[in-house]
Amino acid sequence: MTVQHPVAPTVQSNFVKQQGFDHVPDGACSSHFSALNFQPRVLGPLVALGLIMKSSALFLALGVFQWWNALLPAWNPFDHVYNLLFAGRGGRPKLTPAPAPRRFSMGMAGSFMLGIGASLAMGWSAAALVLEIFLSVALAALLFGSFCLGSTIFHILKGRAAFARQTLPWARG
Repeated sequence: MTVQHPVAPTVQSNFVKQQGFDHVPDGACSSHFSALNFQPRVLGPLVALGLIMKSSALFLALGVFQWWNALLPAWNPFDHVYNLLFAGRGGRPKLTPAPAPRRFSMGMAGSFMLGIGASLAMGWSAAALVLEIFLSVALAALLFGSFCLGSTIFHILKGRAAFARQTLPWARG
């Protein structure tokens, strides 16, 4: 089953470049865009489940999992599942280990998830709620707006603010 994204080609190209995949030709960005969104599309419902259940264990597990992916990108289970089930079919690209901007974003998401899990476990409902709001907004921006807050912050911290602005979803050519 192919998931179609109603996203303009420039938005897809900007997203792929922002994630650190500068070498992808503009004509192939649509398939890379879809591949790079596999992990957030799987995590989104799990985060929603954690929010509904207020499950510290689920958030702690997701946080550890995200840090695993950030620190050991060659062993990212999401990438391996995507490559096994979807890569090569219909011209879909194989996912390679995540570049630094994508790893930073995964580490940032993992930190929020660990913070939520720890806050829930300690009974700090206000702290958990604040972190849940930040994570939810960032995840919604990623899934529905093709905007990756973590990658944007990475480029800004690396002194590449102009590049970060050029790769925003609303930036054109």
